[in-house]
Amino acid sequence: MNEKVVMIFTGGTISMKIDPEIKAAVPSLDGHEIVSYVNNLDELADIIVDNYISIPSPFITPNIMLDLSKLVQEYVSRDDITGVVISHGTDTLEETAYFLDLYIKTEKPVIFVGAMRSVSELGYDGPSNLVAAIRTATSPFAKNKGVMVVMNGDINAANEVIKTHTMSLNTFRSIEFGPLGIVDNDEVLFYRNSTNNSIHIPTNTLENKVYLIKVASGMDGDLIDYYINKGAKGIVIEAFGRGNVPPMMVNSIKQAIARNIKIILVSRCPSGRVSGSYGYNGGGKMLCELGVIFGTNLSGPKARIKLMLALAYKNDYEYIKSIFEDDNLNIPFVKDN
Repeated sequence: MNEKVVMIFTGGTISMKIDPEIKAAVPSLDGHEIVSYVNNLDELADIIVDNYISIPSPFITPNIMLDLSKLVQEYVSRDDITGVVISHGTDTLEETAYFLDLYIKTEKPVIFVGAMRSVSELGYDGPSNLVAAIRTATSPFAKNKGVMVVMNGDINAANEVIKTHTMSLNTFRSIEFGPLGIVDNDEVLFYRNSTNNSIHIPTNTLENKVYLIKVASGMDGDLIDYYINKGAKGIVIEAFGRGNVPPMMVNSIKQAIARNIKIILVSRCPSGRVSGSYGYNGGGKMLCELGVIFGTNLSGPKARIKLMLALAYKNDYEYIKSIFEDDNLNIPFVKDN
């Protein structure tokens, strides 16, 4: 008897065709139509199709992510379900995948998949990515790996992966740590476990007043002041290098912290972690002493997602500091499958 896999479809390029009138890709296919492009799918697993929504991924909001998380949690709680595969547009896929990674508590595989080419284009990669995702979802070695992203034959951890290229088929990569494994034809091979995938934030709500600011040379604190006046509960700052900001921003950061707004500091660099290496005005050490929380090696968008969930669960400085800074980057390797 085949394993049973739920396939949840949310839209994105994998569901799109080129509209001949506007000469651009638009949502067109539902889940059953997408599945029909995959030959002999019933040999891989018994598939349950859930046409959850069909929208481009820029339309995805954190509130939709929360609703999707609850749906997936219901499915993985069923004894007859082996795993869940979620098709998603690639623009916000890494954020939704990380949201589910923080929210869902299960040993079962939860896999995100998408496509970089629409069904109207040569080399439509949707079917091959779906097959690889289903193979991963049914692999006994995929348990307790957290939420994963499977595309172009690579298996990446949701907490590590980012979209690195606007059009390349291998756009989803874990720059710092490399993939967890690969799907090689019909074989699923894991090289290692993911970093820090044990954090679970037990909340059923969301704090939406969390904002993201990317630092550039010469910036002042006007954006921070704006978000303070807007009623921000948290602000993520994508800083320079190891975690440094222009000195003109420091006073506004102080004002935000004085109002109990949680400030998370990450780097705008695509790899590496922030640290209090520099002691000048606006340097990481000074910011740490002010009460800024370091987001270690998280990207800005992922740090924002994490802070939205954390604030909804417990708006407490020590709790939030602990789940951001008490990271565990010792990567345990796995034995050959």
